[in-house]
Amino acid sequence: MWLIPISRSAEPDKTQLRVGRLTKAHGLKGAIKIELYTDDPARRFVPGAVFTLQVPTSSPWHGKTIELVELKWYNSHAVAFFKDVPDRSTAESLIKAILWIDHDLAETSDEEDAWFDHHLVGLAVMRDGVKVGTITLVDHLPAQDLLHVETPNGEVLVPFVKAIVPVVDVAGGTVTVTPPAGLFEELPDEPVAEAEADAEADAEAEPQADVTAEPNDDTTTN
Repeated sequence: MWLIPISRSAEPDKTQLRVGRLTKAHGLKGAIKIELYTDDPARRFVPGAVFTLQVPTSSPWHGKTIELVELKWYNSHAVAFFKDVPDRSTAESLIKAILWIDHDLAETSDEEDAWFDHHLVGLAVMRDGVKVGTITLVDHLPAQDLLHVETPNGEVLVPFVKAIVPVVDVAGGTVTVTPPAGLFEELPDEPVAEAEADAEADAEAEPQADVTAEPNDDTTTN
């Protein structure tokens, strides 16, 4: 499954998609390796594409955008060249920056098993045909994506993986979950059988018998 992270835009019919993260300077001419957050880089990373930069407020790039000149592939790694990034020193000032691109909210994803965050928020979460909660937020973590599900007993964080969320029906307004035991409810403590407890108590209280024995006739000694 693939989630396409979004960030709200100032325009009501627009949003922004998180499409990549700059990871490492490549060479001496300003190229930067990219960790891609899209299955369609040929569509998102075209010459002239303009990205909003997510960087710390202390960064000289804070509040700025950056324009792609070219995307190349080296040993299966995506490497980007940007306007006004002429050398390695400038490229290194952009490391860890996250790239966002404008997106029309009316557009749907044509990627298999992929959804935009705003398509998932508000969907009913169904378990064995019964509604157990509603998705309120999507978290994008390095290891996996998490669905925040509001339930009558509080919030539950559901890993967004095929084994736990096998069906997403945006048109029908639901997602189906098959969670492991204990994810949506507390498991009772496993009781110790009273008989076992009594037996243990009796064994501790029973005096030890004198097991000293006389040597048998067939005992051999050296």
